[in-house]
Amino acid sequence: MQTIGVGIIGSGFMGLTYSEVAARHVQGCRLVAIAGGRRAGQLAADYSVSAEGTVESLLSRDDVHAVVLATPDIDRLSLTQMAAAAGKHVLAEKPMAPTVAECDAMIAACEAANVNLSVVKTERFRKITRKAKELIDDGTVGPIQMLRTVSAFPLPLSRQLFDERAWMSDPKGGGLFMGMASHNTDFLRWLTGRNAVKVFAQATTYSDIVGPPLSVMAQIVFEDNIMAQMWITGELPNPSLPSSEVRFQVFGRDAMLDLENFEFLDVGKGDKWERVYTPERFDYLKEPKSPIRLFPHIGVIQEFIDSIREQRPPKVGGAEGRAAVELCEACLISARTGQAVTLPL
Repeated sequence: MQTIGVGIIGSGFMGLTYSEVAARHVQGCRLVAIAGGRRAGQLAADYSVSAEGTVESLLSRDDVHAVVLATPDIDRLSLTQMAAAAGKHVLAEKPMAPTVAECDAMIAACEAANVNLSVVKTERFRKITRKAKELIDDGTVGPIQMLRTVSAFPLPLSRQLFDERAWMSDPKGGGLFMGMASHNTDFLRWLTGRNAVKVFAQATTYSDIVGPPLSVMAQIVFEDNIMAQMWITGELPNPSLPSSEVRFQVFGRDAMLDLENFEFLDVGKGDKWERVYTPERFDYLKEPKSPIRLFPHIGVIQEFIDSIREQRPPKVGGAEGRAAVELCEACLISARTGQAVTLPL
């Protein structure tokens, strides 16, 4: 079968991540070229691949069959349209785009060009989250009734992120909220296997950071009257909350799950709680190439490459990416209008 040549657009932390994954961990592909960002030249040299001076020159290469967009969300529509026009398959980082309208345009461009469009959803590929999904699907939890999710960062970390990534303040983008919440909304949909039908939310920024809201609380109703609460904030004081970076709780008829991505998965059933999974530890900042950290990213890229080689739609395609953005956008609309928002938009 064909070996898929991959080009990376973007050379920041996630550009490094996908370069490492494509070059050394995924079967059926090879890293060909990197473009975009001030570190593209050095990153390309580190992997002994071509550094392209422009996105256009990368897309013009015959040996690049697919691209990974490790770029700010405000750029993804234009880059997807360029890549599709050049006949390249596209994997977009999350959030897929800042608005549903832009997601729709990305989907339309790839459909017209007959290329695959996939979206990064690492929550679906972690060992711990797959274990949680298994406990739901095998009936351990029983029918899901309620869920709760929290993603919380301390304000000093948010300030650092905004200093390093000026694009996060752009009002045209999704900012820190969508960057965080697009994980949570997709994971809620994946765990329940249901679409959201109504959202009521409040959103604000308590600090002096400029850009999209930094703190959002939402009540979400899914099909079959499943209720969920979502709290996203980047404004907690130090030391923040313990075990709150990506926290999910699932309440079923028969049992409960309590999950923190990097800490634990507990099951509450009968008269006790039991720890059923503890993930391996790693240092996120000091070990960016740790196989433990890369595991879900390897799954994302492998599925994308397999979908191209097998000439089938990706399992996590544009529709899934759009649905996560739609939930985020509904939160912002509800907060702006003070009204509950009915889905689909």
